[in-house]
Amino acid sequence: MLDSLLASFRIPDLRAKLLFTFAMLIAFRFMAHIPVPGVDFEELRNLFANNQLLGMLNLFSGGGMRQFSVVAMGVYPYITATIIMQLLIPVIPQLEALSKEGESGRAKINQYMHFATVPLAALQAFGTIQFINTQRTGTKDIISHFDLGAYPLETLAIIASMVAGTMLLVWIGELITQNGVGNGVSIIIFAGIVASLPQVVVQAIAGQISIIPLIAFGVVGVGIVVGIVLVYEGQRRIPVQYARRLRGNRWYGGGSTHIPMRVNSAGMIPLIFASSLMIFPGTLASYFVGADNQVIRDVANMLYNTFYVGTSWVYWGLYFVMVVGFTFFYTLVIFQQQNIGDNLQKNGAFIPGIRPGRPTAEYLYKVLIRITWAGAVFLGIVAVAPFFLQQFTSVQALTLSSTGLLIVVGVVLDTIKQLEAQLLMRNYRGFIR
Repeated sequence: MLDSLLASFRIPDLRAKLLFTFAMLIAFRFMAHIPVPGVDFEELRNLFANNQLLGMLNLFSGGGMRQFSVVAMGVYPYITATIIMQLLIPVIPQLEALSKEGESGRAKINQYMHFATVPLAALQAFGTIQFINTQRTGTKDIISHFDLGAYPLETLAIIASMVAGTMLLVWIGELITQNGVGNGVSIIIFAGIVASLPQVVVQAIAGQISIIPLIAFGVVGVGIVVGIVLVYEGQRRIPVQYARRLRGNRWYGGGSTHIPMRVNSAGMIPLIFASSLMIFPGTLASYFVGADNQVIRDVANMLYNTFYVGTSWVYWGLYFVMVVGFTFFYTLVIFQQQNIGDNLQKNGAFIPGIRPGRPTAEYLYKVLIRITWAGAVFLGIVAVAPFFLQQFTSVQALTLSSTGLLIVVGVVLDTIKQLEAQLLMRNYRGFIR
């Protein structure tokens, strides 16, 4: 890995991509320290000290929520818009047709996701500030002058600044994807986790008297990292044979290769999707915990205690199920878009013992389902590992450690693979010319 990174800096265009990525991340970190007007930082720190839901939102914002900066919502509204669009594509025929139109269709769907991100970001900004102000311990609002009736211009300005910050982060993420290295949105989340990691570790050490639970967390963390690497690199190779073709007096083709079917084809995306949806019920319920209607208040309190506190078996059970479900969902969506069976048949390739065309696609589908079970269950175990560890160690400070660890390791592995692919392409460029 280190050799690949050093070799990348020796190649001018790869060095430019890496420096561009670093520059965008530096700009992001600067924006994460620009607060919206009227923030009471002392009250905000007290609120974050005992709030797991805001800690999860802070994860997606890359640390911006803790400072309540203009990028406090991070890329979370864009992730929500992506989830909605992915769910609508198989349901709406027009969107499904667009998804099959190649690059132009994907660009149009991406445009729809951007349009959907704006109202979602505005709603989340309004709801988040309303929720934070209801959690204050004193008489002063944590975000002052936020009232559409009394301060309409100030309120709209705050919402507009937060929406602009979210769209700016999405734009930066796309710039990284196009002109830098790796997936831009994932790298932004990665940068936020890495930036907040020292503070989390210091708080855990300061708040924990016994060193044994912290050692247990460290051992489990190392085991999770090893497991993540093994699962990410694990694959089943399906042999593929190319038919020989006679053209004139010469034979062409006849080679053999393989299709790498990865154990975890979805990467860390299912965990991000599941985390996003698990945040939503607790956030929505928090707006109605003080409702006048007794039934609404009781339902809101039940959802609030289940999803906001995040310490119940129901919460972590649903989290596990959603991670497994999203792993299958995302893997199958990507598999269907690739049309491997048809592409093999068009290129005169076949799997030994399997008829070309639809039988090949069905065979690959069955293999993918079987190997995805291992990756999906592993992701689910990683997601709920902190809960079970807390039951034995009573350590509360590292609740998000495995989630952050999975995202960090996944982003690093994907980025390194992209670098190695770029290096391999350049090493063989002289043979292609």
